[in-house]
Amino acid sequence: MGWTRKIDPTRFSAGLDDVVECAKSHAPYLQTLLANFEADVRQSGSKELSAVIAAHIDQCANLDPELSEAELMASLRRIKAKAHLLIALGDIAGVSTLDETVGYLSALAEAALNAVFDWQLRDLHRRGKIVLADTDNPHQDSGLVVLAMGKLGARELNYSSDIDIIVFFDPHAGGLTFADPMDAVEILSKMVRRTVHIMQERTRDGYVFRTDIRLRPDPSAMPLAIPVDMALHYYESRGQNWERAAMIKARPIAGDCEAGRHFLDQLRPFIWRKYLDFAAIADVQSIKRQIHAHKGHGTIAVRGHNIKLGRGGIREIEFFVQTQQLIAGGRAPQLRARGTRQMLRLFAEERWIEPEVRDELDAAYVYLRRVEHVIQMLNDEQTHIVPAADDQFAAVSQLLGHATPDEFAEKLRATLKTVERHFGQLFRDGATLSAFEGNLVFTGQKPDPDTVDTLSRLGFTRPGDMWHIISGWHFGRYPAVQSDRARSQLTELTPELLLAFAFAQKPDEALVRLDTFIRGLPAGVQLFSMLHANPDLLRLLTTIITSAPRLSSIIADRPSVFAGLLEPAFFDRDAPADEIEEALAGILHDADGYEAVLDRLRIFAAEQRFRIGTRLLTGSADAVETGRALSVVAGKTISVAVTEARKEVEAKHGTFPGGQFCVVAMGRLGSREMTAGSDVDIITLYDGVEPLDESNGAKPLAASAYYARLTQRIIAALSAPTAEGVLYEVDLRLRPSGNKGPLATSIASFENYQRNEAWTWEHQALTRARPICGDGTLMEKTTAIIADILAAPRDEEKVKTDILTMRARLLRDKPARGDFDLKNVEGGLTEVEFLAQYIFLSSLQKLKLEGAGARDILLAFGDEVFGKQMAADLLAAHADMNTVLHLSRLCTSQGHDPADLPTGLVEIICQALNEPSLEHVQVRLTSCRQQVVDAFRACVGELPD
Repeated sequence: MGWTRKIDPTRFSAGLDDVVECAKSHAPYLQTLLANFEADVRQSGSKELSAVIAAHIDQCANLDPELSEAELMASLRRIKAKAHLLIALGDIAGVSTLDETVGYLSALAEAALNAVFDWQLRDLHRRGKIVLADTDNPHQDSGLVVLAMGKLGARELNYSSDIDIIVFFDPHAGGLTFADPMDAVEILSKMVRRTVHIMQERTRDGYVFRTDIRLRPDPSAMPLAIPVDMALHYYESRGQNWERAAMIKARPIAGDCEAGRHFLDQLRPFIWRKYLDFAAIADVQSIKRQIHAHKGHGTIAVRGHNIKLGRGGIREIEFFVQTQQLIAGGRAPQLRARGTRQMLRLFAEERWIEPEVRDELDAAYVYLRRVEHVIQMLNDEQTHIVPAADDQFAAVSQLLGHATPDEFAEKLRATLKTVERHFGQLFRDGATLSAFEGNLVFTGQKPDPDTVDTLSRLGFTRPGDMWHIISGWHFGRYPAVQSDRARSQLTELTPELLLAFAFAQKPDEALVRLDTFIRGLPAGVQLFSMLHANPDLLRLLTTIITSAPRLSSIIADRPSVFAGLLEPAFFDRDAPADEIEEALAGILHDADGYEAVLDRLRIFAAEQRFRIGTRLLTGSADAVETGRALSVVAGKTISVAVTEARKEVEAKHGTFPGGQFCVVAMGRLGSREMTAGSDVDIITLYDGVEPLDESNGAKPLAASAYYARLTQRIIAALSAPTAEGVLYEVDLRLRPSGNKGPLATSIASFENYQRNEAWTWEHQALTRARPICGDGTLMEKTTAIIADILAAPRDEEKVKTDILTMRARLLRDKPARGDFDLKNVEGGLTEVEFLAQYIFLSSLQKLKLEGAGARDILLAFGDEVFGKQMAADLLAAHADMNTVLHLSRLCTSQGHDPADLPTGLVEIICQALNEPSLEHVQVRLTSCRQQVVDAFRACVGELPD
């Protein structure tokens, strides 16, 4: 139900019925409290609300000091529950201002903590652990410092807030002594732990406040209660900028408050620096950008929006204030107040911001804090998410007093946009980022504990090691980050990089690859500036590193390849063969000697494979274009390697006058379907010499030995590892007689073997064969012989039987390693190839194709064999499986099981197939495989058992 806020703030009872009914209807937590305490509320309704709440809070200070721990816990919980109810009703009714509401909540927490610490000090005194000078005032001169941090320190607690405290002590204070001074740290640390238990343990009466003690110095190593001297030494020697920011709001609230104020006075030089160097300012400004990382939301949402951490949220207002305080407060003591609203007023008075900025941010802060409170009142949860469900969204709207949910949505959206605009203007050089809570601070000598915690929650399994890696960038340990500008730019990029890596399957490995990449850069300003100015390029870099280990290893070894992505035409097309040849000639023109040429070939091929793979990864090229481009690069580089190998052999063994030599591509290279992980299948042929002829060099060889030696040299030129890696792994098993045959074959022997001895599977392989380099006359002769052999009449039933037998054997002897082993799985690409090769070799063949892949054959003959619809279905199935195969081979060597795919690769595959999820992709591929199986059975026949 709706209601109007026309309540006299001095008489809470006016309009109380409407407020109570609204709370009961829309907030389950308040409904529960009303069930227990409605009578108390109504009994006090005629009084001024502030007086009623203050009276409840004062009860904390008047508890019987002889209570047991259980009785203390129960009493505090009852006081909190009643006060919580009254504070909520006052907030909903509009009787209380925001400052009053957060003030009540903060006073309640402060009073409860004082009660707990005083009770414990008396208890320790009774048990002989300590001696108090004054048991009536146990905290007096005790040296025990309880600092409230964050919202409690600023008296800005939200309705279901945690409270952050740090406990220090002065062991030399006179009001508290220890039976054994050596036990001081242990006794007081146990007291802090007991405090946390008393405050936050859930009992049948609920809890008081969730209590967080992790803001203390070095929490992984420091005790829960820290000697003052130890704390001062830490802050002076190792304190970090995020700790300076946190200390702005620190306030003594329990224990010896005078000692607490003295402690903060001693910390003043640490918190408020008169001068900040560039690195410190950059680190301060990056606190916000590194605490939140952008999830990719282009617009502000309302339902499901995080009003604390999201775009335009409360945290942005707080950091708007806090960041400027750290920069200005060192020289202007008047800008050292704790409260957010107070600081907005002071900034306007000191002309740091315009009055209209103050007014808009102040109004936004008040509204967003009220929304935050109402969200938390629903179920007393520490949440900042606007409910998405209609009923809960409407409940929040009603509790805020809006006429309709649409009115609420409009007001909230406008408020968030106002905050985002002002925050963006403050940090024009950095993005407004949001998504996860936690520090990302990489300064100091040791890992920042909260940053390590953040990295751990992001999925890094070795967060400490990752901290050291990123810290190394900030300390300029590599050439690329030795300038202030480069470090600043990389700082800006870090949150988005980390968030991207968080979604990788192995984020630690991704970050290590990025570190290797940065280490290899000769300079960083140009690249970091480019990434900073071009979000698409940054996303591409993170996509490569998180999704494509093969590509990221290339840029890690050769960062210069990334520069090629800057070319305007890069994403428009693949370079044609003549441009590839021209570029290759350019890189080789000044190569000095055989080894230098081989190194340059490897560099060139790696760069080209990176360019081609990146176009596939970004959707600028499809699988067919990628296969052709990779095959062109392979053909051109193999041609150069063959030329260089011939020179080496000729220098030692001479030549054969009239002798000719060529290389024939087989497999995926032959059919122009290479993937990123393809070996090169080749055979070598020679002609124009007699078997017993010898070469005319210093060390003559017979023809068979000569061309075998040349083939060995070619294999070494391609596959031998050099300083620049391996060019291609080479497979010669498709030569006549396979591994039993000679490495190089005369053209006459090749023709005789193929006509008279070859198995059907060898003719299947021959459908993909094409000469790619060597002597032109022999290449033409080879092409003609292959075409003639493939066109020769065959026993169609034998071809069919042989293909069925071979396919059955492969399924048995080389089973698929997973559902995404799309080459070997039943109904996969091998089956499509066998089907196409059957069509090519059978009497159905009417055209001559050179180096024909399955797609070429289906395009040429599919309609005639299957009809247009089935042919189209087969081509579509082949395209889908080929796309997934290419992307998997490009990105990872372990892509056979969908569960093993990097998260980034899954997204890319889904985009490539225009499917919403991996499950949809799997269903689609299953359908593709079934279409292939059906077509194979209809055309070739059933596989034998």
